[in-house]
Amino acid sequence: MSNMLIYYGAEVLAFVCAITFHEFMHGFAAYKLGDRTAAANGRLSFNPLRHVDPFCKVVLPALLLLAGMPVFGYAKPVPFNPANFEDPRKGELVVALAGPLGNFALAFVGVVLMLVVSMFQGIFSGPLGAFVFLFPQLLTLINLYLMFFNLIPIPPLDGASVIAPLVPERYLGVYYTIQQYALPVFMIVVIVLPQVLHVDPIGWYLNATAVNVYHLMLGLLI
Repeated sequence: MSNMLIYYGAEVLAFVCAITFHEFMHGFAAYKLGDRTAAANGRLSFNPLRHVDPFCKVVLPALLLLAGMPVFGYAKPVPFNPANFEDPRKGELVVALAGPLGNFALAFVGVVLMLVVSMFQGIFSGPLGAFVFLFPQLLTLINLYLMFFNLIPIPPLDGASVIAPLVPERYLGVYYTIQQYALPVFMIVVIVLPQVLHVDPIGWYLNATAVNVYHLMLGLLI
């Protein structure tokens, strides 16, 4: 039981770090592009409570954890006003990509921590040693999961915002109309298909992307 608690504690902490930094990067990118909406709403913060969404940051990850699936989710969208950008469509693209790129940077930090831990592995023992050993691995993997998961082009994920600036203006109205009905499809793909039909396209996608990149990073840096 103690080993399970250590594992889940490390997993939850890694997830909180990943999703908090992800949302901070959205707000920071918007701020650097001239929009202070996120700052005015207190979202330029490393405090996880500033970004909590009760379902997407607590309930959904808990359900996935209990189901034995990869833990991922998302927080309250960081508010920003594209009208404050010099180029609104380009700015929206940059803000959308900032979150996943922040996760990639944090995954790299996790790999570096793994390297450091491996150099001083004799110092730690017992539960603390187990936690120190597990946390960098989970920090890396969960950040990669979150990065690739959020690049899926289904609202409210960042991939939808990445696609939007690339859609010709005459089709934007249709695109945003379709987005309004995308959340139920998203929930079916993430939860219903794996649990009811035992078909897990998201799991396949994450194994092909996040897991392979995780092993590639380990091979290059450790």
